[in-house]
Amino acid sequence: MFQNYNKVQRAVLETTLRIINQKELQATSMSLIAKESGVSTGSIYHYFKSKEEIINELYRGTVVFNGEFVIKGLSGGTSVQECFRLAWRSIFQLCMEFPQGFQFIEQYSFSPYIYDEVKMEAYEGGWCIPLEKLYAEGILQGLFINLKPKLMVQMHYGSIVYLVKGHLQSYVELTEEVIERVIQASWDSISIQAHTVEES
Repeated sequence: MFQNYNKVQRAVLETTLRIINQKELQATSMSLIAKESGVSTGSIYHYFKSKEEIINELYRGTVVFNGEFVIKGLSGGTSVQECFRLAWRSIFQLCMEFPQGFQFIEQYSFSPYIYDEVKMEAYEGGWCIPLEKLYAEGILQGLFINLKPKLMVQMHYGSIVYLVKGHLQSYVELTEEVIERVIQASWDSISIQAHTVEES
């Protein structure tokens, strides 16, 4: 996930991510990070001034990786519906293949521990805005109901979060068929055509 960082930074970030998911943030100390990563405390402080800075860089790096992963999948579509399907399939894949990153982002997206400027930078550089633009294009083309794209994206992502959490806890089995049905249900929930059929 952290290929854009050097060897020391990557070891620190990967170790911190694992520890936080196992022990929670308050139990994650600089000494523990140094011990678990095999990086000396002095080397850690050369790149990060504090534990808070590590956590914020971890958040930034995870969101950037997530954005690149999803946008790459999104780029293969030629229509709004195809891009919609590819994007949400990529998000399902991302959450299931990189569960530690998924759990970290879900737990700390609204945490005061993450600086506001980092949250804003991450939001603007992640996958949310490209999806909002896709939904806006769907509205312009008369495919979607007239609701704020940001609300629709968050509404659909919330459903996926719930399902992925259930899958990771072995409460829900997310097969290919289930994933496709969920994506189709998400499309239908905002599709003008689907709403027209229901009203007729």
